[in-house]
Amino acid sequence: MSRWTYFAKRLVLAIPVILFGTSLTFLIIYAGPIDPATAILGQKATPERIQQIHESLGLNQPLWEQYVDFIVNMFTFNLGDSWVVQPNTPAYEVIANFAPRTILMGAWAVLLPLFIGIPLGFYAGLNPNTLGDYSASFGGIVWRAMPNFWLAVMLMMILSNSEKFLLGFDWQSFIVSTNVAGAPDMNNIWNFGNFLQASKLVLPASLVLGSASMGNEMRIGRTAFLEVKNSNYVEMARAKGLPGRTIVWKHIFRNALIPLIPVITAEAGVLVGGSVLVETVFGINGIGWLFFNAVTNGDLPLSGALMFLFILLLVGLNILQDFLYTVVDPRVGFESEG
Repeated sequence: MSRWTYFAKRLVLAIPVILFGTSLTFLIIYAGPIDPATAILGQKATPERIQQIHESLGLNQPLWEQYVDFIVNMFTFNLGDSWVVQPNTPAYEVIANFAPRTILMGAWAVLLPLFIGIPLGFYAGLNPNTLGDYSASFGGIVWRAMPNFWLAVMLMMILSNSEKFLLGFDWQSFIVSTNVAGAPDMNNIWNFGNFLQASKLVLPASLVLGSASMGNEMRIGRTAFLEVKNSNYVEMARAKGLPGRTIVWKHIFRNALIPLIPVITAEAGVLVGGSVLVETVFGINGIGWLFFNAVTNGDLPLSGALMFLFILLLVGLNILQDFLYTVVDPRVGFESEG
Protein backbone atom coordinates (compact mmCIF):
# COMPACT_ATOMS: atom_id res chain seq x y z
CA MET A 1 0.00 0.00 0.00
CA SER A 2 1.43 3.38 -0.99
CA ARG A 3 1.69 6.24 1.45
CA TRP A 4 -1.08 8.18 -0.30
CA THR A 5 -3.43 5.16 -0.29
CA TYR A 6 -2.83 4.97 3.46
CA PHE A 7 -3.65 8.67 3.77
CA ALA A 8 -6.86 8.26 1.70
CA LYS A 9 -7.99 5.43 4.03
CA ARG A 10 -7.41 7.70 7.04
CA LEU A 11 -9.57 10.38 5.38
CA VAL A 12 -12.46 7.91 4.86
CA LEU A 13 -12.19 6.66 8.45
CA ALA A 14 -12.69 10.22 9.70
CA ILE A 15 -16.39 10.13 8.63
CA PRO A 16 -17.58 7.51 11.19
CA VAL A 17 -15.50 9.26 13.86
CA ILE A 18 -17.32 12.55 13.18
CA LEU A 19 -20.70 10.73 13.15
CA PHE A 20 -19.95 9.05 16.49
CA GLY A 21 -18.76 12.29 18.10
CA THR A 22 -21.82 14.19 16.84
CA SER A 23 -24.19 11.46 18.11
CA LEU A 24 -22.50 11.55 21.51
CA THR A 25 -22.86 15.34 21.55
CA PHE A 26 -26.60 15.01 20.91
CA LEU A 27 -27.04 12.50 23.74
CA ILE A 28 -25.13 14.67 26.22
CA ILE A 29 -26.87 17.93 25.29
CA TYR A 30 -30.42 16.99 24.28
CA ALA A 31 -30.97 13.84 26.36
CA GLY A 32 -29.30 15.29 29.46
CA PRO A 33 -30.77 17.34 32.32
CA ILE A 34 -30.27 20.76 30.65
CA ASP A 35 -33.62 22.56 30.22
CA PRO A 36 -33.41 25.75 28.11
CA ALA A 37 -37.01 26.73 29.00
CA THR A 38 -35.98 27.50 32.57
CA ALA A 39 -33.10 29.70 31.37
CA ILE A 40 -35.34 31.52 28.87
CA LEU A 41 -38.23 32.16 31.30
CA GLY A 42 -36.20 32.84 34.45
CA GLN A 43 -38.45 33.98 37.32
CA LYS A 44 -41.54 33.66 35.09
CA ALA A 45 -41.16 29.88 34.70
CA THR A 46 -44.43 28.00 35.32
CA PRO A 47 -45.29 24.46 34.18
CA GLU A 48 -47.61 25.84 31.49
CA ARG A 49 -45.06 28.33 30.14
CA ILE A 50 -42.32 25.68 30.19
CA GLN A 51 -44.57 23.37 28.17
CA GLN A 52 -45.24 26.15 25.66
CA ILE A 53 -41.50 26.81 25.27
CA HIS A 54 -40.84 23.08 24.78
CA GLU A 55 -43.46 22.93 22.02
CA SER A 56 -42.18 26.07 20.29
CA LEU A 57 -38.59 24.76 20.33
CA GLY A 58 -39.56 21.26 19.20
CA LEU A 59 -38.39 19.65 22.44
CA ASN A 60 -41.70 17.76 22.78
CA GLN A 61 -40.86 15.70 19.67
CA PRO A 62 -39.68 12.07 20.10
CA LEU A 63 -35.97 11.90 20.86
CA TRP A 64 -35.18 9.92 17.70
CA GLU A 65 -36.79 12.62 15.52
CA GLN A 66 -34.73 15.28 17.29
CA TYR A 67 -31.62 13.12 16.74
CA VAL A 68 -32.24 12.75 13.00
CA ASP A 69 -32.87 16.50 12.63
CA PHE A 70 -29.73 17.30 14.64
CA ILE A 71 -27.48 15.00 12.59
CA VAL A 72 -28.89 16.20 9.25
CA ASN A 73 -28.58 19.85 10.29
CA MET A 74 -24.99 19.45 11.52
CA PHE A 75 -23.79 17.55 8.44
CA THR A 76 -25.42 20.15 6.16
CA PHE A 77 -23.96 22.96 8.32
CA ASN A 78 -27.40 24.27 9.24
CA LEU A 79 -26.41 25.23 12.80
CA GLY A 80 -29.73 26.91 13.70
CA ASP A 81 -30.33 29.97 15.90
CA SER A 82 -29.18 30.76 19.42
CA TRP A 83 -32.00 30.36 21.98
CA VAL A 84 -30.59 32.07 25.07
CA VAL A 85 -27.16 33.76 24.71
CA GLN A 86 -28.25 35.91 21.71
CA PRO A 87 -31.90 34.90 21.04
CA ASN A 88 -32.98 34.45 17.39
CA THR A 89 -29.46 35.16 16.12
CA PRO A 90 -27.95 32.54 13.77
CA ALA A 91 -25.36 30.41 15.55
CA TYR A 92 -22.98 31.12 12.66
CA GLU A 93 -23.17 34.85 13.39
CA VAL A 94 -22.68 34.43 17.14
CA ILE A 95 -19.67 32.15 16.65
CA ALA A 96 -18.17 34.44 13.99
CA ASN A 97 -18.33 37.37 16.43
CA PHE A 98 -16.39 35.53 19.16
CA ALA A 99 -14.07 33.29 17.11
CA PRO A 100 -11.40 35.84 16.01
CA ARG A 101 -10.23 36.41 19.61
CA THR A 102 -9.79 32.68 20.21
CA ILE A 103 -8.07 32.19 16.84
CA LEU A 104 -5.56 34.94 17.65
CA MET A 105 -4.94 33.57 21.15
CA GLY A 106 -4.70 29.95 19.88
CA ALA A 107 -2.30 30.92 17.08
CA TRP A 108 0.13 32.48 19.57
CA ALA A 109 -0.38 29.52 21.94
CA VAL A 110 0.76 27.14 19.16
CA LEU A 111 3.54 29.36 17.73
CA LEU A 112 5.23 30.17 21.07
CA PRO A 113 5.92 26.49 21.95
CA LEU A 114 6.98 25.76 18.36
CA PHE A 115 9.55 28.54 18.21
CA ILE A 116 10.74 28.24 21.82
CA GLY A 117 10.21 24.62 22.95
CA ILE A 118 11.51 22.76 19.88
CA PRO A 119 14.67 24.89 19.34
CA LEU A 120 15.50 24.63 23.06
CA GLY A 121 14.99 20.84 22.94
CA PHE A 122 17.21 20.46 19.87
CA TYR A 123 19.85 22.75 21.42
CA ALA A 124 19.85 20.59 24.58
CA GLY A 125 20.12 17.43 22.47
CA LEU A 126 22.98 18.90 20.42
CA ASN A 127 24.87 19.89 23.59
CA PRO A 128 24.06 17.16 26.16
CA ASN A 129 25.27 17.40 29.76
CA THR A 130 26.24 21.06 29.49
CA LEU A 131 25.00 24.05 31.48
CA GLY A 132 22.73 24.98 28.55
CA ASP A 133 21.27 21.44 28.48
CA TYR A 134 20.60 21.45 32.23
CA SER A 135 19.05 24.94 32.11
CA ALA A 136 16.78 24.07 29.17
CA SER A 137 15.76 20.72 30.72
CA PHE A 138 15.00 22.37 34.06
CA GLY A 139 12.94 25.04 32.29
CA GLY A 140 10.98 22.34 30.43
CA ILE A 141 10.16 20.51 33.66
CA VAL A 142 9.04 23.74 35.37
CA TRP A 143 6.84 24.84 32.45
CA ARG A 144 5.28 21.34 32.24
CA ALA A 145 4.57 21.20 35.97
CA MET A 146 2.75 24.53 36.39
CA PRO A 147 -1.07 24.15 36.30
CA ASN A 148 -2.80 26.57 33.93
CA PHE A 149 -5.11 28.12 36.54
CA TRP A 150 -2.19 28.79 38.94
CA LEU A 151 0.07 30.16 36.20
CA ALA A 152 -2.76 32.40 34.93
CA VAL A 153 -3.34 33.94 38.36
CA MET A 154 0.40 34.38 39.02
CA LEU A 155 0.99 35.94 35.60
CA MET A 156 -1.88 38.39 36.08
CA MET A 157 -0.54 39.38 39.49
CA ILE A 158 3.03 39.88 38.23
CA LEU A 159 2.07 41.79 35.06
CA SER A 160 -0.38 44.00 36.95
CA ASN A 161 2.50 45.04 39.26
CA SER A 162 5.31 44.59 36.74
CA GLU A 163 7.25 47.66 37.90
CA LYS A 164 7.49 46.11 41.36
CA PHE A 165 8.27 42.50 40.34
CA LEU A 166 10.30 43.08 37.12
CA LEU A 167 12.78 45.74 38.23
CA GLY A 168 10.89 48.76 36.90
CA PHE A 169 9.70 47.17 33.62
CA ASP A 170 6.16 48.38 32.87
CA TRP A 171 4.26 45.71 30.90
CA GLN A 172 1.12 47.81 30.40
CA SER A 173 2.98 50.61 28.58
CA PHE A 174 5.51 48.31 26.80
CA ILE A 175 5.47 48.97 22.99
CA VAL A 176 1.73 49.82 23.01
CA SER A 177 -0.49 50.76 25.92
CA THR A 178 -2.87 47.92 26.95
CA ASN A 179 -4.46 46.41 30.02
CA VAL A 180 -3.18 43.11 31.42
CA ALA A 181 -6.53 41.36 30.82
CA GLY A 182 -9.65 42.00 28.75
CA ALA A 183 -11.23 41.33 25.37
CA PRO A 184 -9.08 42.56 22.44
CA ASP A 185 -10.65 44.80 19.80
CA MET A 186 -10.67 42.68 16.62
CA ASN A 187 -12.02 45.44 14.35
CA ASN A 188 -9.62 46.36 11.56
CA ILE A 189 -7.20 43.70 12.83
CA TRP A 190 -5.17 43.85 9.58
CA ASN A 191 -3.91 47.26 10.62
CA PHE A 192 -0.45 46.63 12.16
CA GLY A 193 -1.07 48.86 15.20
CA ASN A 194 -4.39 47.15 15.99
CA PHE A 195 -2.85 43.71 15.47
CA LEU A 196 0.02 44.58 17.81
CA GLN A 197 -2.35 45.84 20.49
CA ALA A 198 -4.65 42.80 20.23
CA SER A 199 -1.68 40.39 20.20
CA LYS A 200 -0.18 41.98 23.32
CA LEU A 201 -3.51 41.69 25.12
CA VAL A 202 -3.87 37.94 24.38
CA LEU A 203 -0.16 37.12 24.79
CA PRO A 204 -0.29 36.34 28.57
CA ALA A 205 -3.26 34.00 27.99
CA SER A 206 -1.44 32.36 25.05
CA LEU A 207 1.65 31.84 27.18
CA VAL A 208 -0.44 30.11 29.86
CA LEU A 209 -2.28 28.01 27.27
CA GLY A 210 0.92 26.92 25.53
CA SER A 211 3.06 26.44 28.66
CA ALA A 212 2.55 22.68 28.96
CA SER A 213 3.09 22.24 25.19
CA MET A 214 6.34 24.18 25.43
CA GLY A 215 7.65 21.88 28.16
CA ASN A 216 6.55 18.72 26.31
CA GLU A 217 8.04 19.77 23.00
CA MET A 218 11.30 20.76 24.67
CA ARG A 219 11.73 17.45 26.51
CA ILE A 220 10.59 15.19 23.63
CA GLY A 221 12.64 17.23 21.15
CA ARG A 222 15.77 16.71 23.26
CA THR A 223 15.18 12.95 23.54
CA ALA A 224 14.40 12.57 19.82
CA PHE A 225 17.49 14.56 18.84
CA LEU A 226 19.74 12.42 21.06
CA GLU A 227 18.27 9.16 19.69
CA VAL A 228 18.74 10.20 16.08
CA LYS A 229 22.17 11.65 16.81
CA ASN A 230 23.38 8.26 18.11
CA SER A 231 21.70 6.14 15.40
CA ASN A 232 23.67 3.92 13.00
CA TYR A 233 22.98 5.91 9.84
CA VAL A 234 24.24 9.11 11.45
CA GLU A 235 27.41 7.26 12.54
CA MET A 236 27.73 6.08 8.94
CA ALA A 237 27.37 9.66 7.68
CA ARG A 238 30.14 10.75 10.08
CA ALA A 239 32.34 7.86 8.88
CA LYS A 240 31.89 9.08 5.30
CA GLY A 241 33.28 12.44 6.36
CA LEU A 242 30.13 14.56 5.86
CA PRO A 243 30.34 18.01 7.47
CA GLY A 244 28.66 18.36 10.88
CA ARG A 245 26.22 21.02 9.59
CA THR A 246 25.06 18.69 6.78
CA ILE A 247 24.59 15.79 9.23
CA VAL A 248 22.50 17.94 11.59
CA TRP A 249 20.23 19.55 8.99
CA LYS A 250 19.95 16.71 6.46
CA HIS A 251 20.00 13.56 8.61
CA ILE A 252 19.14 14.51 12.21
CA PHE A 253 16.70 17.43 12.07
CA ARG A 254 14.07 15.84 9.78
CA ASN A 255 14.05 12.48 11.59
CA ALA A 256 13.98 14.10 15.03
CA LEU A 257 10.80 15.94 13.99
CA ILE A 258 8.85 12.66 13.47
CA PRO A 259 8.16 11.95 17.20
CA LEU A 260 7.13 15.60 17.65
CA ILE A 261 4.32 15.50 15.06
CA PRO A 262 1.75 13.71 17.28
CA VAL A 263 2.81 15.84 20.25
CA ILE A 264 2.23 19.11 18.39
CA THR A 265 -1.14 18.08 16.93
CA ALA A 266 -2.32 16.55 20.23
CA GLU A 267 -1.33 19.65 22.18
CA ALA A 268 -3.17 21.83 19.65
CA GLY A 269 -6.29 19.78 20.44
CA VAL A 270 -5.79 20.29 24.17
CA LEU A 271 -5.86 24.04 23.56
CA VAL A 272 -9.56 23.74 22.65
CA GLY A 273 -10.46 22.52 26.15
CA GLY A 274 -7.95 24.74 27.93
CA SER A 275 -9.27 27.89 26.28
CA VAL A 276 -12.49 27.71 28.35
CA LEU A 277 -10.61 28.27 31.62
CA VAL A 278 -7.94 30.66 30.33
CA GLU A 279 -10.42 32.89 28.45
CA THR A 280 -12.57 33.15 31.57
CA VAL A 281 -9.61 34.13 33.81
CA PHE A 282 -8.20 36.71 31.36
CA GLY A 283 -11.62 37.98 30.20
CA ILE A 284 -10.81 37.26 26.53
CA ASN A 285 -14.49 36.52 25.71
CA GLY A 286 -13.77 34.12 22.87
CA ILE A 287 -15.14 30.75 21.81
CA GLY A 288 -14.23 29.03 25.12
CA TRP A 289 -16.06 31.68 27.13
CA LEU A 290 -19.02 31.47 24.68
CA PHE A 291 -19.21 27.67 25.01
CA PHE A 292 -19.19 27.89 28.81
CA ASN A 293 -22.07 30.41 28.76
CA ALA A 294 -24.04 28.43 26.14
CA VAL A 295 -23.87 25.25 28.25
CA THR A 296 -24.66 26.89 31.59
CA ASN A 297 -27.60 28.81 30.05
CA GLY A 298 -29.08 25.79 28.25
CA ASP A 299 -28.54 27.20 24.75
CA LEU A 300 -28.75 23.79 23.07
CA PRO A 301 -28.31 24.78 19.39
CA LEU A 302 -25.30 26.99 20.16
CA SER A 303 -23.73 24.33 22.44
CA GLY A 304 -24.30 21.63 19.80
CA ALA A 305 -22.92 23.81 17.00
CA LEU A 306 -19.78 24.63 19.00
CA MET A 307 -19.25 20.97 19.95
CA PHE A 308 -19.65 19.95 16.28
CA LEU A 309 -17.05 22.52 15.24
CA PHE A 310 -14.70 21.33 18.02
CA ILE A 311 -15.10 17.74 16.71
CA LEU A 312 -14.32 18.87 13.16
CA LEU A 313 -11.27 20.75 14.45
CA LEU A 314 -9.94 17.74 16.38
CA VAL A 315 -10.54 15.35 13.48
CA GLY A 316 -8.92 17.90 11.15
CA LEU A 317 -5.85 18.01 13.40
CA ASN A 318 -5.61 14.21 13.28
CA ILE A 319 -5.86 14.29 9.47
CA LEU A 320 -3.13 16.96 9.44
CA GLN A 321 -1.03 14.65 11.63
CA ASP A 322 -1.50 11.77 9.16
CA PHE A 323 -0.65 14.09 6.27
CA LEU A 324 2.58 15.24 7.96
CA TYR A 325 3.49 11.62 8.72
CA THR A 326 2.84 10.75 5.08
CA VAL A 327 5.14 13.53 3.90
CA VAL A 328 7.93 13.22 6.48
CA ASP A 329 8.14 9.50 7.26
CA PRO A 330 8.76 7.19 4.23
CA ARG A 331 7.91 4.11 6.36
CA VAL A 332 4.21 5.08 6.53
CA GLY A 333 2.03 2.43 4.87
CA PHE A 334 4.79 -0.19 4.66
CA GLU A 335 3.58 -2.20 7.67
CA SER A 336 0.34 -3.12 5.87
CA GLU A 337 2.22 -4.91 3.10
CA GLY A 338 3.46 -7.75 5.32
